[in-house]
Amino acid sequence: MKQKYLHIDETHVQVLKEPGRKNTSDSYMWVYCSVRDCKRPVRYFEYQPGRGGKYPEAFLKGYTGYIHTDAYSGYNGVKGVTGCLCYTHLRRAFVDALPKDIHGAEASKPAEAILRLNKLFEIEKELECLPPEQKKKERIGLEKPLLEAFWSWAERNSAGELPKSKLHTAFQYALNNRQEFFNYLEDGNCSISNSLAENCIRPFVIGRKNWLFAGSPKGAAASAGIYTLVETAKANGLDAMKYIKYILSDMPGSTFLENPEYLDDYLPWDPMVQERCR
Repeated sequence: MKQKYLHIDETHVQVLKEPGRKNTSDSYMWVYCSVRDCKRPVRYFEYQPGRGGKYPEAFLKGYTGYIHTDAYSGYNGVKGVTGCLCYTHLRRAFVDALPKDIHGAEASKPAEAILRLNKLFEIEKELECLPPEQKKKERIGLEKPLLEAFWSWAERNSAGELPKSKLHTAFQYALNNRQEFFNYLEDGNCSISNSLAENCIRPFVIGRKNWLFAGSPKGAAASAGIYTLVETAKANGLDAMKYIKYILSDMPGSTFLENPEYLDDYLPWDPMVQERCR
C-alpha cells in the first residue's frame, strides 16, 4: 500500500459451503502486485465471495497512486487513484474480432488496429531499459502521436459497425476508455500492460483446472495465503519450494506468537532468507 504503482487482476473460483450461497456460485480470487523494480515486491492474493467493486474499494481505501487493471467497471469506484488500462486487453479485443478468413475485406479494420497497437509494443520494447523520466519523455514524443492517430482512426471507423458485433465491442472498448488508456503517459514507471498481474494469477488459474474448487471459505482464504507466499517468493528471486521448506522447518522453533516482529525474519527479502533460498 506504500507503493505508487500497483497491478491488479481477479479470477473466479468455486467455493463450497459459503453461507447463504449455492455451491455453484462464482467467488473470486484477487491479486494485488507491486512493480518488479521496487525493493520488496509483493504479490498479495485475497479471496472474496464476489467480484463487486466494494472489494477493491475496501482493499485500496486510503491508497493514492496508479493502478493497472483491465476495464472492469468495478475499479471505477476506487477513490484517489489513477487508472491505467491494459493495451494487451485492447489488442486482444481486436484479435477476437478477426474473422476466420483473415484475408477477407471484413478483416481490414481489426487487422489495422492490431498493426497500430503492435507498433506501440515495439516502441515499448526499445524503451524498457530507460530510466523513468527519460522513458516518459520518449513516450510523449514517440507514442502519444500514435495514440492520438489510433483514436482518431477508431472514431472514424467505428461508425456503421453492428452493435452486437465483436468489432463494435472492440471499438467501444477503446473509445469509452480513452483517458484511462492515455494515463500511462503521465509517469515513466507505469506500464502499457497488466501482464504482471495476469502472469502472477496464471498459476492459480492453471491449478484450478486440477483441484476444481475450494472446500470452504476458510480453505479459499488459506489458498490465498499460500499463493501469496509462493508468488512473492518468486518475485524476490527465491526458489519457492526451498522457501516453503525453510519457513516450515525453522518457524516452529521461533516464539513469533509472543513476538510477532520475529516474522520479519521470514519475509522473502530478509538477508538470511535470500542466502538460503535463492
